[in-house]
Parts: sequence; C-alpha cells; structure tokens
Amino acid sequence: MDNKNFYAVLMAGGVGSRFWPVSTSSYPKQFHDMLGSGQSLLQKTFGRLARFIPKENILILTNERYGDLVMEQLPEISREQVVAEPAMRNTAPCILYAALKISKLNPDALMLVAPSDHWIEDEAAFENDVRSCFATAAASNSLCTLGIQPTFPNTGFGYIEYQQGEPNAQGLFPVQQFREKPDYETAKAFIAQGNFLWNAGIFAWSAASILQAFKDFQPEQHELLAAGVSCLNTPEEAAFIAENYPKAENISIDYAIMEQSDAVFVLPATFDWNDLGTWGSLYDKMDKNEAGNAVAQGSVLSEDCKGNMIRLPKGKIGVIEGLEDFIIIDKAEVLLILPREKEQDIKQWVNRVRESFGDEYC
Repeated sequence: MDNKNFYAVLMAGGVGSRFWPVSTSSYPKQFHDMLGSGQSLLQKTFGRLARFIPKENILILTNERYGDLVMEQLPEISREQVVAEPAMRNTAPCILYAALKISKLNPDALMLVAPSDHWIEDEAAFENDVRSCFATAAASNSLCTLGIQPTFPNTGFGYIEYQQGEPNAQGLFPVQQFREKPDYETAKAFIAQGNFLWNAGIFAWSAASILQAFKDFQPEQHELLAAGVSCLNTPEEAAFIAENYPKAENISIDYAIMEQSDAVFVLPATFDWNDLGTWGSLYDKMDKNEAGNAVAQGSVLSEDCKGNMIRLPKGKIGVIEGLEDFIIIDKAEVLLILPREKEQDIKQWVNRVRESFGDEYC
C-alpha cells in the first residue's frame, strides 16, 4: 500500500501527573527519557511512526504551552506540524481539529491516532498491525482500533468486547461494545470469556470516515470547528482556533464517537505493549538487579532492599538500606518516597504540594 496517504496524529498534550515529581505541568513525561534509552517518549514514538509514515505527514497534537518543547525535541519537523490546543478539551475535539486539517491537505488521507507515551518494543509488528487497520479503513468506512491482549485482570484499563467468529481479511473483528474500567471480579470474567481486549487508545481510519462520524454523532462540535476550514493550514488558523476551540465540548473520542458507531473494528495487537502510565508500569518494563530493584537513572548501592523503583538525578549516587517495594524518586527540588502499592496516591500528593508550596513544584 502506497504510504503517501498515510498520516499520523501523535497525542502529546497530557501532563502525566502520576509520574510526578519527574513529570510536571511545565515539563510532562512525554518529553522525558523515562526508559533510560537516550530518547524521550515523544522522540521514541515519532521514530516508530516515521518507519512507515512520511515525517512531514506526522502531526504533533499538544497544548500550546508545549509547542517550543516539541520543536526542540523534533527539529526535523516544521512548525506547521505542531497542532496546538489553546485549551484542554479531552480527545474528541483535538482529533476532530486534526482530521479537518489533514482532510484539507489530502482528502484521501488515512489517519493513525496514537499516544506519545506508550512502550512498544516490536516496531515491525506495530507497523504491520497499523497497515492492517489502514487496509480495512481504506476499503470501507470502518473506524479501527488496536486492542491489547490482556495478560492479567487489570482494573485500570477499559476493555473492548468483540464479536466472536471469523475476522475480516486483515484479522479485524467487529466491536460489540466498549466496557468501562471493571472491578477485579468483572475483569477476571472478561478474560475468561476470551473475546475482550484492553483499550489502548490507538485508532486508525480515513479522514473522511471520522469526519462523517463527527457529523453523525457530534454535529454541534463538527459545525463549530468545520466553520473554520477555510482558515486551516493558513496564517488565519491560529486566530480562529483561539476563539472557537475553547467552546468545544470536553469529551473523549470513546464517548463521542466510538461507543456510538456500529462500524467499529478491532485488531488484537501482535506486539507487547505498556501504557507507561505509572511508576509501577515503568518498573514492570525495566531491567532489575538480582534483588528486583529497577534503577532508571543514577547509581545505587543497596543493602536489604527488594522490589524498589528508583530514579535519581544523573550522576548522583544513592545509598539505600532496608526498603522493600518502594518508589524512590529524587529530583533536584523534590524527593518522593512512597510504597509502590500506594502509587495511586501520587495525584493527591501533587495537590497537597501545590497547596503548601506552590505550582512551581508540580
């Protein structure tokens, strides 16, 4: 399949507060080298997409405050490829905005929408899966998504239930329904049933199909932003978006479109995946020493320490004794020491630090 019609929208606007104190509102996790690979998550994801999508066809969707950070980390792109949101409005409005821009550039475009902060090691398998979704999207008006084979009854992800039976020629199944984050017993039942996948938030469709879906299911939202099509990809775009984008409804693409459409197909992904949403998920993917400690950065001497997630400033030495299953994150101005089982409390601690010491630490 000729890739001149391949486009990607790389979602890079989140704050990533569960990776505090490394990730802050002024410098979120997608701009950090969380894996110790020498590249930020944004740079890793861009490189993965650029294997099969022309670099000039990759748009970076982010908050306007991060535009300069994007250009600093991806000097090979043009400023026009940075799609800057003047306000945070969840995923539906920004995907609509990007689709309108892409459709104006190329009415035959096929679009991939992917987060900037996922860990995917087998990039060839990822490319093959996306090409399968593109093939389905090109042959029909289907909205495609990649689902992840569950490895345990995770209660932190939404699930996709697909129709059992034979898949289409590209291996995709019709989606029966999207399911909210379940409790543990429900998650176990999902996995036992065998036709449930984790919802990874990776989508593929034609620009024409997603725009038609917005017309059908979100007509007011479509009318609001489509009114400025003549301005898009011109110097007038910024003024139109600054005035109208904040008026868009704050709603996710799942609620706005995917859960309402009966033309959704899912491909069970063939690659290993981690959403890198928390320090715990990073711990799961990192190499550990014989005691099960993962050191993302810095150097550590330890005694009687097991199962810790440790990140220190570059060049810093940590001496740690007697800690088991802790998150230990040392940043110049903030030190976080928290049991791994309590990582869900990090957002609360961010709010307490903000109230006590100010926004500059958050």
